[in-house]
Amino acid sequence: MVVTLKDVAREAGVSISTACRALNNSFGIHDDTRRRIANIAARLSYRTNQVARGLVTGQSHSIGLVISDIRNPFFAEVARGAEDAAFHAGRDLVLCNSDLDPEKQMRYLEWLVAKRIDGIVMNSVAPLAPAQQDQLWAAGVPIVLLNLSLAQRRSPIRHFSAAIADNLAGGEIAGNYLIDLGHVNVIHITGPRTHGNFADRAIGFLKAFRHRGLPKPRVVYGEHTFGAAYQAGRQHVAADRSITAIFAGNDVVAFGCMRALMEKGIRIPEDVSIIGFDNVEMSQITSPPLTTIDQPKYETGKAAVEMLLSMTAKGCVHEPEHRIIGVRLIERQSCQKISGSAVPDRETAKVPAQGGSSPSGPVENGSAKKELRKRSGNGRGRVQP
Repeated sequence: MVVTLKDVAREAGVSISTACRALNNSFGIHDDTRRRIANIAARLSYRTNQVARGLVTGQSHSIGLVISDIRNPFFAEVARGAEDAAFHAGRDLVLCNSDLDPEKQMRYLEWLVAKRIDGIVMNSVAPLAPAQQDQLWAAGVPIVLLNLSLAQRRSPIRHFSAAIADNLAGGEIAGNYLIDLGHVNVIHITGPRTHGNFADRAIGFLKAFRHRGLPKPRVVYGEHTFGAAYQAGRQHVAADRSITAIFAGNDVVAFGCMRALMEKGIRIPEDVSIIGFDNVEMSQITSPPLTTIDQPKYETGKAAVEMLLSMTAKGCVHEPEHRIIGVRLIERQSCQKISGSAVPDRETAKVPAQGGSSPSGPVENGSAKKELRKRSGNGRGRVQP
């Protein structure tokens, strides 16, 4: 039989409200009474009913994490950082996979709000419509996005905070790295055009070629999954042997492209170089090991939850905060220099310092929002594991 608060109060000879206040360490209960009630609760093996407590306090002590697919190793590391931060703060973490389905994503958001979730960390698969934004804002639930492009940060999407990598800088680093190796006929295979992170990576990548006076690379948008990338690699790269390098929108896309090239007997990096984005653990054990742009995945998940906790501690959804986390190049063996190739150097082309996205992504100090930049590195160095 489940022991209730009423049983504890009856055993202690006090009212239910007194027993409740004692067990919650509320003000106005004598220390001797508090200790006596706590001892009785322990002897009876009483456990607080968190559902009932949430109905009273209006808080569930839970945080929702809405991501595309936990099978993506990037999200596995983000989720671990979010879970550790939530556990440290005494919160439960509720995981929801949207499966890249905007309708399923919205159903999860509505369900989490109905459950009186304390806050939501979300990797949005599609931009939220203004009516959806207003609906979530009116619910009073703080939301931290894991993807928000520079254009979206400057747009009317002002309700939501964000914890994201410096995707503009990462794309520019990747572009300049391939150019420095002599690659001019390059293709960028990436995720959806509407996804903020992929959009910014593409902008940064194209910026590198534009500033070096080189032709604009082709960009292929699609789903950021292994299967979709495999098909894109077969269609756009294996069939066009003039392409010498691929910038993949993330490491999973790179893995799909690598599989397609290997099946066609195209050697990496001898025939085609490839660089990814994310630096998931599996990128170290591919053949060859994948050169990629590293973003702190665990730290991003952890930072997003800490931002939510700060917002809930203030008792309201405060002015949105945009926390930009630095990226860096991880150089392995999937890229190779083209001998005899002549491309404009950066000084001649007057290109900003590698990794410096500040010129393209200024800090905004407005009354509606502010952007905070926390960098784990300036992206200028190369790490060779």
